Amino acid sequence: MCVGGEYLKALDIKSLYDLKEVTYLGFTKVLLNIFKIKKKINETVDQIIKFNPDILFSVDSPDFTLRVAKKVKKLKPNIKTIHFVAPQVWVWREHRVKELKPFLDHILLLFPFEKKYFDKENIQSTFTGHPLLEDQGKSKVDISQIIKDNKKIFSIYPGSRLSEINVLTPILFEFVKMMNEKYKDLFFVFHSTKEHVQLIQDLLLKEGFKNCGAIGDEKVKSHILKSSMFAVAKSGTISLEICNAKIPSIIIYKMG
Repeated sequence: MCVGGEYLKALDIKSLYDLKEVTYLGFTKVLLNIFKIKKKINETVDQIIKFNPDILFSVDSPDFTLRVAKKVKKLKPNIKTIHFVAPQVWVWREHRVKELKPFLDHILLLFPFEKKYFDKENIQSTFTGHPLLEDQGKSKVDISQIIKDNKKIFSIYPGSRLSEINVLTPILFEFVKMMNEKYKDLFFVFHSTKEHVQLIQDLLLKEGFKNCGAIGDEKVKSHILKSSMFAVAKSGTISLEICNAKIPSIIIYKMG
């Protein structure tokens, strides 16, 4: 049994519900839907307890997945809990590592420097690596067919979830308009998931932008980022990929 999104659906794996149902951006949206989120957490826990698996494997989305794991561990201590993508404790709230110890058996890490934080609390961890960072040097992509006329590239990351896209694209579009008023040699590439790339293309077309495009292919996105002069991104692990590519950037997040 699982709870997931389009990638699990593509593998023909049946999900209890789409994870988008409990994904909201901004404090206000979360607050307005808090009872729905709590209900989904409890429903998920109930289903897991009934299924009684040997292992509960959760991926990212810590505000949801770790709450589920904590409740499951309390009710069924014999179920092993493994989480992939560590909360960014090295950025803020390092004390969160201690909070994970009572209910997390193992955590999988994207970056080697994260391990010391979990070793300190005797939480078992394994460095797996970041697939996007590892793939960058292995493949060659000609982006000249995508970005023409020697334009200077701005990489834009509006988020991977529909709620993030709905909230952040109006702000990002205003940014594009402001930049277009001052500069005539820019091309803005919106980095999207394959699921939402058509939506973003339609939104760009509706706005009438002539110097914007949307890309959903991961390998192409990595090469475009490396060729960018600047990036604007929704906060998250993408900020580390941008940093690794040594691209100047602004990280954004809408609170309300």
